[in-house]
Amino acid sequence: MRKLLFAFICVAFVAAGNAQPPSGVRWNKAGDGYYDTEDGSIVLYQLNNMGKKVLVEKSALVPAGKTEALRIRNFFFSADGGKVLIYTNTQKVWRYDTRGDYWVLDIANKQLRQVGAGLPASSLMFAKFSPDGQKIAYVSAYNVYVEDAATGKSRQLTVDGTRTNINGTFDWAYEEEFDCRDGFRWSPDSKKIAFWNIDAHATKQYLMINNTDSIYPFVNPVEYPVAGEPPSPFKIGVVDIEGTKTTWMNIPTDPVLQSYVPRMEWAGNNEELVVQHLNRKQTESDVVLCNVGTGESKTVFHETDPGGWIDIASAWSRNYRYGGWDWLAKGKEFVWATEKDGWRHLYRISRDGKNVKLITTGNYDVMNINALDEQSGYVYFSASPDNATQQYLYRTKLDGSASPERLSPPNQNGTHDYEVSPTGKFAFHSFSNYYTPNADEVVSLPAHKSIDGDNINKKVAAADKSKSNVSFFTIKTTDGVEMDAWMAKPANFDSTKKYPVVFYVYTEPAGQNVKDEYGVAENRLYSGSMANDGYIYISIDNRGTPCPKGHDWRKSISHKIGLLNINDQAKAAAEILKWPYVDTSRVAVWGWSGGGSATLNLMFQHPEIYKTGIAIAAVGYQLTYDNIYQERYMGLPQESKADFIKGSPITYAKNLQGHLLYIHGTGDDNVHYENAELLLNELIKDNKVFQFMAYPNRTHSISEGQGTRRHLSSLYTDYLRQYCPPGGR
Repeated sequence: MRKLLFAFICVAFVAAGNAQPPSGVRWNKAGDGYYDTEDGSIVLYQLNNMGKKVLVEKSALVPAGKTEALRIRNFFFSADGGKVLIYTNTQKVWRYDTRGDYWVLDIANKQLRQVGAGLPASSLMFAKFSPDGQKIAYVSAYNVYVEDAATGKSRQLTVDGTRTNINGTFDWAYEEEFDCRDGFRWSPDSKKIAFWNIDAHATKQYLMINNTDSIYPFVNPVEYPVAGEPPSPFKIGVVDIEGTKTTWMNIPTDPVLQSYVPRMEWAGNNEELVVQHLNRKQTESDVVLCNVGTGESKTVFHETDPGGWIDIASAWSRNYRYGGWDWLAKGKEFVWATEKDGWRHLYRISRDGKNVKLITTGNYDVMNINALDEQSGYVYFSASPDNATQQYLYRTKLDGSASPERLSPPNQNGTHDYEVSPTGKFAFHSFSNYYTPNADEVVSLPAHKSIDGDNINKKVAAADKSKSNVSFFTIKTTDGVEMDAWMAKPANFDSTKKYPVVFYVYTEPAGQNVKDEYGVAENRLYSGSMANDGYIYISIDNRGTPCPKGHDWRKSISHKIGLLNINDQAKAAAEILKWPYVDTSRVAVWGWSGGGSATLNLMFQHPEIYKTGIAIAAVGYQLTYDNIYQERYMGLPQESKADFIKGSPITYAKNLQGHLLYIHGTGDDNVHYENAELLLNELIKDNKVFQFMAYPNRTHSISEGQGTRRHLSSLYTDYLRQYCPPGGR
């Protein structure tokens, strides 16, 4: 998402229970206004009349004895709007700044006090009001606390929390692969808290060595279960905030393989929880209701995908990354997405699981749930039935009685993104395509009428496709596989000359490269202009990438990462190399993370095509990567180890013929530096000459430290220019 007119990506959902950091629009309950910060104050903007009301003055956020107001990283209102939590002084936990300080302000009497004042600075996580607004719960040092919102009197609800016995939040693997961070939920009556417990004491530690932050190196241990290792066992507990008695839910799991619970919420009442339970292979999913009094559980909906895997909720709606469950008919039904008919569709399922009714119909995928408005009877969702590189807003009746209705205007072909209000009245709308720069507006729905200047239609009218050097095309291989691709041609392109081609790859199920949006063909690592220097720049989405092309397209890569995606890319490149203006002696490929892995595999498995490669933060050996991700797509190594080995770049390192630059951060907690040294050993063993750059103590993003990104860009650019020289010949 991009920065919009009202900066709506810099704020968070206002509903109690959502996780930090910010994401999305803070709608008011009526759905006709939103909350934001302005000059340090908290403001309500009304969309009906474009009015503005200051709710919390900056001056009210100056702590006693201080002269400066709190810097607002996030804020959360109580349900009645009488109090507000201010999140500030934040620190990163792996990816996001989910640890910090919280202050609570009583808006009426302007009393401001720090939450968890006796605890270490920047140690609180996911603080949230109880539904009645009287209490605040939070996590600190792996334990769950609750305190009175008015007096600050606190109680510690769990006492056994440690780095390896985690209450109310998650271990590295859950956070990275399931988007799980906020690990506790208030009951609707504000009397209980349900929470995850992750037992990581038996999970093996990955020892990350820090050589730069002190004279003597030291070790940072991370509980990191690699493929083949069992996940950290979970428990779901419900604690009474008055008596601190915890009842544990009885969710059967495999005692050896273990299993996962990536979702847990209160089930629309005070007596039950609803959880999603996945088997270790992630090929079976159960929706389970748990009685919080007895801990007994029962499965109400079961699905399986033995030829692929079950996508978790955050894959089919980004809103679920912050919790939530869509109940209908006062808790008698819930909304669910499955691919059981070959497409990702929405269903309404009765609470007992006996009645399953299709909501969305047709040969297309639901790409995202944008809003569910039960009062009007509609669900708003994103889809693109005719072009997998684009995205549009649709709505359809929640009872499944109508065909989907496209709301995005017919003259705006490209990629649309929406934050739809809970009542479906308004939406923040952003749009671009490859030749139309990003534009933003607020629209009323369902008419899709701009209420703040018709910015997007003005941008569309002014856009000139003929001035873009980017084009979209499809490429069909000798296997009969047809793939979407984009190409950026050199400036002043001369079809009688031959140009070098640079392929940008990702290729794995976690990312789609070929999207019809502005800047898609921009290479931010390249110092200068690839077009002006004379490169053809291309990206192709192979089978297995998460394109809205149906189940079979996405799941065809099961057990075949490093093989099917590499075959598709190479055969597509072979067709492109037949073009008369492509210089087959100057062919480069590059990618990061999974794209780095693909770069290595392409260089090693198809040296006849790819002459130069730049691989960054690559998985060199699939058995080193975390179990949730790698086993989801490749199965268990205990059953299919050969697939892991056949898909790993180190298996083919002996075939290197071209020029390879390999780059890795030694502090990468995601794709560990171990991958680099394992690959280096293979290349050295086979007397392969290559270039290698280690960035000391940098993480997967290789962004920390002064001058890092400039250096990386210079290194990348110089290597590409040297070994894949630009320009037509």
